[in-house]
Amino acid sequence: MTAVTDQDHGQEQGEAGGVVVCQGRHVPTSEGRWDDGLIARRAAVLAKDPEDSEAAPDDDARPQVEAYVPAGSLLRPRLDALRELVGLSRARLDATTLAEAGRVLDEAAARQRLSSRHTVVAIAGASGSGKSMLFNSLAGAQISETGLRRPTTAAPLACSWTDGAAGLLDRLAIPGRLRRRPQQGGTEADEALQGLVLVDLPDHDSAAAGHREQVDRVLALVDAVIWVVDPEKYADAALHECYLRPLAGHAEVTFVVLNQVDRLPRDAADQVLDDLRRLLDEDGMALGEHGEPGATVLSLSALTGEGVGELRELLGRFVQERTAAARRLSADVNAAAAKLRPVYVAEGRPGLGERAREEFADRLGEAVGAAAAGQAAEREWRRNAGRACGTPWLRLWRWYESTRRPGSPDRAAAMPAPPEEQLTSRQRVEQAVRTVADAAADRLPGPWAQAVREAAVNGATGLPEALDELAEKAGTVGHGRARGAGDDAGRGTAAAVGGGGVVATCVAGASGVAHSGRVGGKPPRPAWWPAAVLAQASMTLLQIFGGLWLVGQIIGVIEPGLLTPALVMLAGVIGGPLVEWSCAAAARGPARRYGQEAERRLREAAAAVGRARVLDPVAAELVRYREVRERYVTVTEISTTGR
Repeated sequence: MTAVTDQDHGQEQGEAGGVVVCQGRHVPTSEGRWDDGLIARRAAVLAKDPEDSEAAPDDDARPQVEAYVPAGSLLRPRLDALRELVGLSRARLDATTLAEAGRVLDEAAARQRLSSRHTVVAIAGASGSGKSMLFNSLAGAQISETGLRRPTTAAPLACSWTDGAAGLLDRLAIPGRLRRRPQQGGTEADEALQGLVLVDLPDHDSAAAGHREQVDRVLALVDAVIWVVDPEKYADAALHECYLRPLAGHAEVTFVVLNQVDRLPRDAADQVLDDLRRLLDEDGMALGEHGEPGATVLSLSALTGEGVGELRELLGRFVQERTAAARRLSADVNAAAAKLRPVYVAEGRPGLGERAREEFADRLGEAVGAAAAGQAAEREWRRNAGRACGTPWLRLWRWYESTRRPGSPDRAAAMPAPPEEQLTSRQRVEQAVRTVADAAADRLPGPWAQAVREAAVNGATGLPEALDELAEKAGTVGHGRARGAGDDAGRGTAAAVGGGGVVATCVAGASGVAHSGRVGGKPPRPAWWPAAVLAQASMTLLQIFGGLWLVGQIIGVIEPGLLTPALVMLAGVIGGPLVEWSCAAAARGPARRYGQEAERRLREAAAAVGRARVLDPVAAELVRYREVRERYVTVTEISTTGR
């Protein structure tokens, strides 16, 4: 006999509000809603019936206080890590993204308060698969109604082998009138089933929408499930695409039973069973063969009893291990972690490297005019050397020229920076912030990359004004206003930034104050400057003395003799510029070092402002991401199979 294809039971798939429609029913997806662990209580209210208050006669209604998660279980650190992960992520991720993780945490908390001595196993299947007959065969009594009418099972029916399962059945919203006890014969197989709570579900492909909703609700709460298929519909698309494939990660708590093999010849039964294994493998569900963890697959006949004893034996060992609930929840954690992977796992090693930090500091240094400040400081050093060592006649001429020229340095210093330079400098700061934010957000998952960029943009608010103030302070230390002297003083040193036109040195800033660009006040005087001043004064005195000597000879006060006074005056005339040139040459090295020190200090100050306002908030976001990434690794890397 060949298997019927899935044409008889096709699948409708669509998306509406985070659900997939399979054969008219709504199956929650990864984006589906969750109700904060109130599923059982709400379902209990909906399923409330006047007869619900009648508890099963042999059921123990005492509260269950035995811990579901043992103290030494590896599941506990995973749940703690997932709880911390959700808590750290609430401000960065939307509620829909964290919904599945929140549902798993709520269900874990609800299951932890209930008995760990019981294992809840649901029997699910399509209409006519014989799941109710298998339920009765395992219970040893006619508990679930069977018949030719479809659907036969209208509501979940529970059978508990031992007392103390009332809390678990309340969580499943199974009323007391639908709770039963099995027929126990005191055999070894019955002893192994102590602690089993078996639930017979309605058909998952039922035409009644309420039946399918009950199946989905109970399957989300039980510890394990037995899927019953028959030779005609074992390849049904609704079963594989809406249930088995999405629950492939729950293979260790899944049994797949091929029922009604009595209708097939032995060879045909083996072929159908092999094909069923093939389909499960395509679904991604691991098969527990050769001692490996995975789904249990076997064939049986609930009508004749063939293979039922083997299933009872497997169920007995499964129940006595008492790890089904932990395995189920571990699989739920794995599924939730897999859905969260795109928002936590980044490619490579994201972060803000040293090179990006240095480039950001360099851009801020350029915006604040650090290079111009260094050049102005170097010129000021050399100008001071010229004042100390230059000839008085040349210095007097330069002063005269500076007073005659309309665009003198002092006048240029009082002029604000052009609007074009102000706009360009503000754009430089904004570009620096965008560049460092992009470098920090590179390879980060979308939500965290957005958080990093927002931290950089928010921190950059007021950064141009802070740099303006910084440059103004750097310029006014020592003398306040620059007293430019010389033809080259203050030329080409404008560096506007921000909204007010910060100028690093010798040009007016936002407040119109001319910045001198000094490093901590007046430039220091080297030890050789007094000797140079004395030499220049001597050359000047020689010029004056020689000149007076010549004048005295001309007017006849002194005896004639032009050679000696001419040589004395010539020595002064030549020696003065020679001393000035020697001092200028000697001042080049110290002036350059002084200018470099001025530039370095202004760059460091600008970098400190940028670090406090932009880099530190960005680093804080990266630290938060590393924290959640560590929690995510804890959630995903620890195995809690219990084996």
